[in-house]
Amino acid sequence: MIYVDSSFFIALALKNDQWHEKALKLIPKIENSEKMVSNLIISESVTLVGSLGGGKNGKMIYNYIADNCHITHIDQDICDSAIETFLKYDGVLSFADSVSIELMNIFKINKIVSFDSDFDKVKEIERIH
Repeated sequence: MIYVDSSFFIALALKNDQWHEKALKLIPKIENSEKMVSNLIISESVTLVGSLGGGKNGKMIYNYIADNCHITHIDQDICDSAIETFLKYDGVLSFADSVSIELMNIFKINKIVSFDSDFDKVKEIERIH
C-alpha cells in the first residue's frame, strides 16, 4: 500500500500546476497499488483544486480519490499523535502532513506519492515523485 498526498491530486487536476506532467507520468507506476488517503487529504485537494480550477474540477478530483483510494478518517487519538509529530519536526511539516505520517506509521506504509519535499525529512519514508 502507498499513501498519496494532496500535492499529487492537485498537480493531477490542474494543467497549469508545475508538477502536472510528472503527476500524469506517475499514474501508470501507482495504478496497480492500493492507495490510502485521509479525509484531510480530500479536504486539501478538493478545496485547492476548486478554488483554482472551479467547483466542477474540485468534484472531479473528489470522485477520482473516492474511486481510487482507501479513505481513512482521523479521530482524536490520531490528532493527539500527529501533534507530537508536528512538534518533533518543529512545525516544518503541516498538521495535515503530520497526520499523514501518523497514519503511515499505524498502517505500516513507507511510501508516499508527493511533490512536497518536506516529507524527505522523515527518514522512514520513501517519497515517490
